[in-house]
Amino acid sequence: MAEVEERLAALEAQVAELIERLGGGDGPAPLPEGVFWALDGLKQRLPADGAGAVLYTGTVRVGGQHYDWQYGRGVEDLLADDWADLPVVLSALAHPVRLRLLREILGGRQGTAELAGIEDLGTTGQLHHHLRQLTGAGWLRSAGRGRYAIPAERVVPLLAILTAAGR
Repeated sequence: MAEVEERLAALEAQVAELIERLGGGDGPAPLPEGVFWALDGLKQRLPADGAGAVLYTGTVRVGGQHYDWQYGRGVEDLLADDWADLPVVLSALAHPVRLRLLREILGGRQGTAELAGIEDLGTTGQLHHHLRQLTGAGWLRSAGRGRYAIPAERVVPLLAILTAAGR
């Protein structure tokens, strides 16, 4: 029993030392200055008595292109909006083939012939079905001659949705 008590005392001492190093045990350790620079900037622009806002922003270099994008909305406006059209936009992303197509197109494979050559995307008819779904929801646009592109204003929102989904 004495051995167990010694081991427990040693563990308690290690925990106390860790707590001291992480901020003294009075709550979470303060974050370094500037960690939430985007959030801090957003808060400075909002009225103190408002419901808040949501902001997403990004700078992306992919597929030989560069995209800078920032968009924000007030929470009150978001909650007051009609959400009836959102399922179509979001459900277009809810298929593995469509996500794969978006990734390939973002990476530079934009022609239907190039896309049809990718394994596991299905038949040409299925490919065109998925392209129509993505185009109808605004995630793609026709770039002419059987080529597709993700509209510039949709690149960062798409990546923000994927980030929010846990990827």
